[in-house]
Amino acid sequence: MSYHPNADETGFTFVKSTCSSHDGNCVELAAGLPGEIAVRDSKNPTGPAHRYSVDAAQQFVSAVGSDTLVPVN
Repeated sequence: MSYHPNADETGFTFVKSTCSSHDGNCVELAAGLPGEIAVRDSKNPTGPAHRYSVDAAQQFVSAVGSDTLVPVN
């Protein structure tokens, strides 16, 4: 994973997830990066963006879908 302090400066085109709620709790994704996916909070478009490998993103989505995430205290 890599971190960009200002998502607007990445030059990526972000789109809102179709799974985002209507109360403003939204995630935006930017695809089309070589082997990576960028993620940011739509409420803070000038805030940070996180970049993940496609494999790591697929593993995360799979874990969420199968309810196998382990809480961190």
